[in-house]
Amino acid sequence: MPAKKNTKTKNGNGATLDFESQLWAAADKLRGHMDASEYKHVVLGLIFLKYISDSFEEVHAQLVKEKDANPEDRDEYLAQNIFWVPKEARWHSCRARRNNLRSENISMMAWLRLNAITQR
Repeated sequence: MPAKKNTKTKNGNGATLDFESQLWAAADKLRGHMDASEYKHVVLGLIFLKYISDSFEEVHAQLVKEKDANPEDRDEYLAQNIFWVPKEARWHSCRARRNNLRSENISMMAWLRLNAITQR
């Protein structure tokens, strides 16, 4: 693992930013004892899951507002080139379980949710 950098930078108004060290600390906590080469696959899977879930939720909110639309109809999303995300795979379900997960279970959680998306 690369050494942590002390990267406090000034943002132009004299304030010191410390977000990079906070991101490193969060990543280390998330990774736990997982090898870095394996961890990158988990993180990329989580980023992809977040992206498709956000896209899905955006269209879902629009469909809820429409009178004749069914927000749980898969074809509504496919017509707009959006992945259909089943309820159990949506990002809010990941967030709801986040306190019950250990770092080694995060990869399994991501895999199960991505698998649920591809199986339907």
